[in-house]
Order: sequence, then structure tokens, then C-alpha cells
Amino acid sequence: MRVLPFLILALAAAPLSAQTVPPVALSPQQRQPAATIVAEPAAMFIAACDANGDGRTTRDELNACVARTFADVDGGHAGSIGYIGYADWALKWLGDRNALPSPFGVDRDGDNRITLPELEAQFASLLDRFDVDKDGATTRAELLTIRAGAFPEGGPAKKGRGRGPDPR
Repeated sequence: MRVLPFLILALAAAPLSAQTVPPVALSPQQRQPAATIVAEPAAMFIAACDANGDGRTTRDELNACVARTFADVDGGHAGSIGYIGYADWALKWLGDRNALPSPFGVDRDGDNRITLPELEAQFASLLDRFDVDKDGATTRAELLTIRAGAFPEGGPAKKGRGRGPDPR
């Protein structure tokens, strides 16, 4: 009878030992590859101007979109906006007040005011630059910029002159 409790314990322990998981060899952590596809803020704006949703932004769609967004920031209907007004426009439509194109590049006549024709001319120039096949419209693929190897294998380089770790 003394064998019976021992036998019951042995049978109960057998499934527990069968359920142990073998140790897994840990591999070194793999780094995610550097981003290779970039969209400029102006390119994202041009893509958003695709009015009919066909995946192509034509010059007419772009001009209508620029006019609509310009009117949104030109609340007084003065026909021009200052650099602060342009920064407000850039924040809303390009995602950041400092996004390119800068107001200095858009303001062709240097009067510190940006007019609708100046903004349309700037985006017409950008459309021409992005339009790889020169068919008068841009596709999403044309609006993307491919950058191979954004950072070296070890990651982004530290600022400075290599004189040791940054003081904290």
C-alpha cells in the first residue's frame, strides 16, 4: 500500500515534466532598416489635391486646390498674405510652419506679401519637377523620393567632432 501513493505522485508529475519548454537561443537584436521612402511636405500637398481620386494630380486640380487653400488663409480677401499668414497656411496644409517651399522662395517680387499667382507658380514649378514622365500630372510614385542608406549601418552619426561622449 505504500507503493500506491508513490505511484500516484509519479504519474501526476510525468505530465508536468513533459510540458517544460526548451530554452530558446537569443539572437542579437536586429535593427530596423533605415527609411528609404520619403515624401516632401509639398509632395504630400500635391497628392492631397487629387480631386477625383484617380491617383493622379493634374495641373487643373492643383491650381484649384491651391486657390481653395489660399482663400482659406486670406480671410480678409486682400488678395495677398504676409509671411505669418503663409506660415499659418504651411502649418495647415504642409504640416509645419517651416516646411518648404519657404515664403522667401514663393514671394517672387520680394514685397513681403504672397499672392495667389505667386503660390500657384511655385506649385506649378514643383509639379513640373515631380512629373517624371512629363505627362502633365503626378502620380503617388512620382511624388515619393527614394533614399538608399539614410544612415550608416551603426545608426545616425553623433554631432560633434568625435571627442568622446556628450557631457550630461
